[in-house]
Amino acid sequence: MGKIVLTRVDSRLIHGQVMTKWVNQVQANKIVIVSDELANDEFMKSIYLLSAPAGITVDCLTAADAVKSYKDDVFGEGRILLLLPSLQVLESIFNAGIKVDSVQIGGLGGGPSRKVVFQNITLDDADAKICEDLSAKGVSIVFQTIPEDAPQDVSSILKKYRG
Repeated sequence: MGKIVLTRVDSRLIHGQVMTKWVNQVQANKIVIVSDELANDEFMKSIYLLSAPAGITVDCLTAADAVKSYKDDVFGEGRILLLLPSLQVLESIFNAGIKVDSVQIGGLGGGPSRKVVFQNITLDDADAKICEDLSAKGVSIVFQTIPEDAPQDVSSILKKYRG
């Protein structure tokens, strides 16, 4: 049975030095990406699978397949970095039964209705609501792009967003 050592929301998914740092930081030997879009795009999926650090197993699953795999045996064997492209995906799989105690928000892209809250991390009203709801359910949420950054607590981020 696997063990989730980090749940990270990052719209960029697997990317260069940052991902290598996080894999090393938490000593993960497996990355599970949950993205319906990526799991259903064979070409893009192959690019992401090839971009993982050497020696790291990568699974790319739809949300439905991820929930089944989690319920069966917590994604198989290994120390797992669970990687999600958005807070909406996190909320969906959490409500479907993938229980996580803590979440790290590492990168959410920009857009016209989004507000920068920490470095390259932006939120909109829907994201802020998801953070509030998950926090109320006992999930610890921090915003942190790289290990060298001090983690920012969700309450201070939401205060900045609302301010």
